[in-house]
Amino acid sequence: MKSSHVIEAESRFVPDQELVWINSAQEGNQDAFHQLYLKYHKRMYALCWRMLADKSSAEDVCQEVFVQLWQNIGNFKGTSKFSTWLHSVATNVVLTHLRKQKNWLQRIFSIEEHETTEASVEMEALSELDKHIMKLPERARLVFVLFAVEGYRHEEIGQMLGMAVGSSKSQYHRARELLKEWVSDE
Repeated sequence: MKSSHVIEAESRFVPDQELVWINSAQEGNQDAFHQLYLKYHKRMYALCWRMLADKSSAEDVCQEVFVQLWQNIGNFKGTSKFSTWLHSVATNVVLTHLRKQKNWLQRIFSIEEHETTEASVEMEALSELDKHIMKLPERARLVFVLFAVEGYRHEEIGQMLGMAVGSSKSQYHRARELLKEWVSDE
C-alpha cells in the first residue's frame, strides 16, 4: 500500500519520469532525489543568484533549497508543476535568508569588497540582462525577479516581502526604468 504522501501516477502536471523520481524521493530514495537535483540545480542556482546578487550567498542558499526540498518533498501533491512548487520553495528560502541578514549595510559593503577580477569573470557568464538585474537595488531586484522572471503577482510579492501591493508595483516600475536606462546607454 502506498503511503499517503506519494502522488498518483495520473498527475497531469508532472512528466512520467519526473513523477517516478518524485514518488521514489518521497519514499526516501536518495538516487531519485539526486536525479531531481541534477535536473533543477542550475535553475535554482540562477534564481538564487538573481535574487541575492552574490555568488557565495547564492551557493549557500541554493544548497539550503535542496535541503528543504529533501525534508519537505512529501508536501508536494502533484496539483501543480513540480518546477512551480520548487520555485516557491526556493523563493521562500531566499527570502528567509535575506531576513536573517544581521545588518544590511554590512551585506552591501561585503559585496563591494569582492575583488573586481573575480566579479568580472563571474559577470562574463551572465547575459546582458542578468548583469543589469544584478546592479538593481535589492528591493527593486527582488520584486523584478519575482514578478517578471518568476511570474508572481504583486499581491503575492507583497505578502512574501512584507510590503504593500503599491510598494511592490512601485519597486517593479523603478526596476524597469533603471533597466531601460541602462540598456539604452549601451
